[in-house]
Order: sequence, then structure tokens, then C-alpha cells
Amino acid sequence: MRILAIDYGVKRIGIALSDELKMIAQPLEFIPAEPFAAFVARLTELVQEKEVELILVGMPRNMNGSYGTAALKVEEFVVALKSALPVPIKIWDERLTSAQANRILIAGNVRRDKRKQKVDKMAAAILLQSYLDSLQTQF
Repeated sequence: MRILAIDYGVKRIGIALSDELKMIAQPLEFIPAEPFAAFVARLTELVQEKEVELILVGMPRNMNGSYGTAALKVEEFVVALKSALPVPIKIWDERLTSAQANRILIAGNVRRDKRKQKVDKMAAAILLQSYLDSLQTQF
């Protein structure tokens, strides 16, 4: 069983997936956010195909830990997901994941037009890896 991570965006939603041992996160794809029904259909396919046991959704927070308007959109998104999918959903702090993803892609000499396509799934992978790392420290 695997964990699937979601980096929510208004236009694109980044998806990452853990390995079966829940040690390594890999960027998987991005899915257009609209239409929402098409997004849910693709996500449902992934959940079944990849045998996902938990969905992790990144929760944007301000640097001081407070929640802004983006967090409200994510909360609404999570409520909609919970009614559409039978898999447990957990939220996880995603501060600076997009900035980190951009830095990694720039360091890898990924062109600007290609970075736009990869940043969301890379941010989801960074989010997921931080969660997986937290699981390892619990032992």
C-alpha cells in the first residue's frame, strides 16, 4: 500500500506517490484542477491502480504558522475529496515546497517552460517526503 500526496493549485494539482515501503516519494504527474469531476475521476483511477491507502494534502500556511485565504480553498478541496473518495485524507504543512521545487528544477537546468509543468508534482514529492521522513523518526 502506498501514500499519494497532493499539492493543490487553482490551475494544476501536483501528484506524488510513495514506494510500497513508505520511504521514498516520487513525483508522478499533475492533473488539471478543472473540471473537478475529471480531476476526481483521474485521482480515483490512481488510487485504485497504485493501491493507495492514504491521501496527503498539502496545507499552505504563512511563515508565522497562521492560515491565509489559500488554506480556506484547500479546506474546501479536502471536504469535496472526502465525499468523493473512500480513502482516508490527511493534511500536512506544505510551507515552501513550491519554492524548494523551483530551486531544485533550476539547479537541474530545467528550462522555464518545462519547470512550469514539473513544479507542482515536484512540490507534491517534497511534501510527501517530509511526511515519510516524519514516519521514520517515530521509530
